[in-house]
Amino acid sequence: MQVSTGLRHDWFAQWGLGALRALNGSWHFWALNIFALIVVSHWMEHLLQAIQIFVLGWPRPAALGALGLLYPWLVSSEWLHYAYALVMLIGLLILLPGMTGQARTWWTIALGIQVWHHIEHLLLLVQAVTMHPLFGAAAPTSVAQIFFPRVELHLFYNVIVTVPMIIAMYHHRYPSRREARLTSCSCVRLRPSFAT
Repeated sequence: MQVSTGLRHDWFAQWGLGALRALNGSWHFWALNIFALIVVSHWMEHLLQAIQIFVLGWPRPAALGALGLLYPWLVSSEWLHYAYALVMLIGLLILLPGMTGQARTWWTIALGIQVWHHIEHLLLLVQAVTMHPLFGAAAPTSVAQIFFPRVELHLFYNVIVTVPMIIAMYHHRYPSRREARLTSCSCVRLRPSFAT
C-alpha cells in the first residue's frame, strides 16, 4: 500500500511539532545544556586561539586552537565555520519558544546577533566556493573583517552571542515568580530568595 505525499507530509509536520514541543518542554533542560556545551566549546576554541597569539606569541598561521592543532585543515575550511554558524542559528531558533519574560528578551538578543554572524559566515563561504574574494582582498573577507582582524572579530562575535545566551539561561532557570507562572518548562527553579 502506498502512502500519499499528503499523509507523509502531515506525519512529518506532526512529528516535527512534537519534537519542537518536547525540546521546549520535557527535554528543554537537556537541550539547553547540550546546546550551551556546544556554544561554549566553540567559544573556548576562539579563546584558545587568541591565547596562542597574544599570550604565547605564536604567529597567526600557527594559532589554530585545540581542534586545529589536531586537524589543521579544519581551521581553513569555510564549510566548517559556516556549519557551526548555522547550527548556532538553528539552535537559538528552535529553543526560543521555551523562553519567557526576561529570558526570551536576552535569548532574542543573542539570536539577532547570531543572524548577523551567520550572514558574515555565509558571505565568507560564498567567496570561498566561488573563489572570488570581495573588497579587493586576497582571501575571503567578511564585512566587519574590513575593519577588524579575523581572530579578534570572531572571538568578539562568539562572546557577544554567548553572553546574552547565558543571561537568558539564568533568567530561564531562575525566573521571577510572575515569569515562573508563564512557563511549564522543567528547567525552572525558584530563585534562592523565594525558597522558604
